[in-house]
Amino acid sequence: MRELICQELVEVITDYIEDRMPAERRLLFEEHVAFCSWCRTYLDQMQDTIRATGSLKEDDLSPETRDALLDAFRNWNPEGV
Repeated sequence: MRELICQELVEVITDYIEDRMPAERRLLFEEHVAFCSWCRTYLDQMQDTIRATGSLKEDDLSPETRDALLDAFRNWNPEGV
């Protein structure tokens, strides 16, 4: 299996954090994070966010809040284009 690139890591980070990643892919993920400081920082930030928000579930949100969050992320563009 080929090595993981940064963009792929970002796309599968939730599977890693939630322990839903196959063992071989998990090894590639961990090897990448060991050598890529940017991705290691990103993983740390994601884990910090999860710790800070606790176990917030969709049912914990009002319908209005849920819709506002979905709209915000649906229109979010990380490149500002």
